[in-house]
Amino acid sequence: MGKENSNKFMGSASIYITNINRALRNIKLDVLADYVQRESTRVIIVINKVASLSDLQTIENIIKNLENINSDNIESL
Repeated sequence: MGKENSNKFMGSASIYITNINRALRNIKLDVLADYVQRESTRVIIVINKVASLSDLQTIENIIKNLENINSDNIESL
């Protein structure tokens, strides 16, 4: 995600997790984000169950659409 993005994300992490969970519920997914952990230049989002690839792509797209986040530096593992 990059250090600048991770700093911005962690500054409003609780708001972002709430918005991610709201978006996941709106599209009827059973996956919810539990918490966020920061590691040097990464942000790890821990979810409540094993997710499919499409679930992970949905979460990635939600994060890419956040304001103040440079979407070029986001990659999912």
